[in-house]
Amino acid sequence: MKVEALHSRDNPLCVKVRKLLRDPGAYRKLGCVWLEGDHLAAAWRARGGMGGEAVFTEAAWARPERRALAQGAARVAVVTDVLMRELSALESPPDCGFVVPWPGPGEGRPGINTVVLDRLQDAGNVGAILRSAAALGVGQVVALKGTAALWSPKVLRAGMGAHFALHLVEMAAHQGLEALGVPLVGTSSHTALELHRCRLPSPVAWVFGHEGQGMDPALASRCELVVRIPQPGGEESLNVAAAASICLYESLRQRLA
Repeated sequence: MKVEALHSRDNPLCVKVRKLLRDPGAYRKLGCVWLEGDHLAAAWRARGGMGGEAVFTEAAWARPERRALAQGAARVAVVTDVLMRELSALESPPDCGFVVPWPGPGEGRPGINTVVLDRLQDAGNVGAILRSAAALGVGQVVALKGTAALWSPKVLRAGMGAHFALHLVEMAAHQGLEALGVPLVGTSSHTALELHRCRLPSPVAWVFGHEGQGMDPALASRCELVVRIPQPGGEESLNVAAAASICLYESLRQRLA
């Protein structure tokens, strides 16, 4: 493991991190992603992540529990607090981060519980759905073309480490969903079938659509079921991340029952 002090913002490693922060899709060109903070780094390590380039502030590198995260890193860069602030999009920058390999766009795996994201735009929603999916027994998430970049810094922060517990597929096409080999189930506030009144297939691929437009009609027509969540409070619709959590929990509840 090579350890070196970095002082210049023009160092290639610093330039690379700033590119990853500025452009949500830059990881596809650079082949790597930026994990900000010890939580994401620890989640990556816990799922077998090895290698990568670690960045620590001088104070963090002096702490044994932080240094432990760097075990297996190909390189460690120790930087000043001032330089670390340039490598963060947060008001309170973390004291460490990792540049790690991007696993690629991925290919769908058949026969497992899946979430399909249809053109979701909000990075916070996407990350929150990944987090719920990982917690509630989903094996993979398939993001259709037009969905927010799964490995962007904002989605990574919102996912809180869920990325490393899931098989992720990006930039997928509708046609490829047939290869999943499981029924599609969608949601809509305009359908009569209520979630709690139907027997859900298992395994299943839940489809969650665009925040404003909902599911693509062509995709909805391919669903075995389209269900709605009862809302006696009178609201027109739920936030898509909240709706996803409810639907995934109901799937889990029925499997456990």
